[in-house]
Amino acid sequence: MTDSTWRIFQGNRTPHEDRDYITGRLPDPPSWRPFGTQAAAEETVANLKKQQRGATFQATEDEKDMVNAALYLRRPLLVTGKPGTGKTSLAYAVAYELNLGEVLYWPITTRTTRKDGLYSYDAIARLQDSQLKREKDIGSYITLGPLGTALLPTDHPKRPRVLLIDEIDKSDIDLPNDLLHLFEDGEFEIPEIVRLAEELKQKKQKAKVRTAYTESDELQWQETDTGRFRCGAFPFVVMTSNGERDFPPAFLRRCLRLNMGEPKPDRLKKIVEAHLQDDLNDKAKVAEAEALIKQFCDRSKNGDLSTDQLLNAIYFVTRERVPEQKTKDKLVKALMKYLSSTEDA
Repeated sequence: MTDSTWRIFQGNRTPHEDRDYITGRLPDPPSWRPFGTQAAAEETVANLKKQQRGATFQATEDEKDMVNAALYLRRPLLVTGKPGTGKTSLAYAVAYELNLGEVLYWPITTRTTRKDGLYSYDAIARLQDSQLKREKDIGSYITLGPLGTALLPTDHPKRPRVLLIDEIDKSDIDLPNDLLHLFEDGEFEIPEIVRLAEELKQKKQKAKVRTAYTESDELQWQETDTGRFRCGAFPFVVMTSNGERDFPPAFLRRCLRLNMGEPKPDRLKKIVEAHLQDDLNDKAKVAEAEALIKQFCDRSKNGDLSTDQLLNAIYFVTRERVPEQKTKDKLVKALMKYLSSTEDA
């Protein structure tokens, strides 16, 4: 196939007379980018991508063992590995297989504090409402964060919530130590409600606070008349790290540690099959996919690559319309550039 046949955009500055030209030529999106599909029309893309992560993750024996150890021991799991090795997908895979519901996602930056994960309090909104004599429940100004939501009581003492603390190695130096008591005690309080606890009890009222859940209306609110919360089931906590810093021994002592290495060829093949099973429908496409897996493994010895890059390359070359070989090789190379920016220098 020539490049002019493959290209949808020709760059000739001439509009097509047929407004539906692109719809007849653009293939269906990759399963991990479901925009424009019937499934995406029925559910949010974010939810579909989370389900995809859980359903397609290929766990190694070591990963299975460490997940089960963390579940048995009620300990957080610290997962270290290079970008693109599937660290965050592990949490979604556990939630998916064990039917534990929505994964509570807490992304970490250098400015993140423990309180950010527990709850936020909008004092300015409360002051404005007070000046306007608009009386509202104290809970109207409080929103639980992912960490606080994960530590709420559950409907069953052996059914934990799932909390993903992403890139904890990017945190301020104090955050890991600030989490120690939470991981040990599994409880926290909201002082703004605690101060009003006696008043709430006298009035036989409860403060209603919003949780961090977004997918279930039933779970989006929590009532309390004390402002103190204690988890019934210790959450299944996955903390990811790219290995950019060391953690204090006191923190590491309270965690189970898992290092996720780069996927081996057999695991990569399973990942590709899970995502692109319907596209690898003849021997030629299977052979091309296997060749790209080998190329990916060879290149990864000299630099960082992500599994997403391999999936993108295989999706690209298994379409009905592909460019001529020279252009295809050039684009595959571009799709599998090292994650460092040195290749663009």
